[in-house]
Amino acid sequence: METRPPWDDPTGEWTRFPIARLRYTATTGEWTLYWRDRHLRFHRYDQTPPSRQVQALLDVVADSGDPIFWG
Repeated sequence: METRPPWDDPTGEWTRFPIARLRYTATTGEWTLYWRDRHLRFHRYDQTPPSRQVQALLDVVADSGDPIFWG
């Protein structure tokens, strides 16, 4: 989740934007990573296969350096 302070009102609320989504599939026991486009739609991130370890996918979002997540 990306958070930003209000640009025009220091007392206003911060905005929050999801940058990724993780989806669990019970039948396979795997997590799949999705990225969000500018129209707020999520798409499967094909650069990383589904994983049984959710931390592995969180690490991809945090450490991959891919601008698809952090612009």
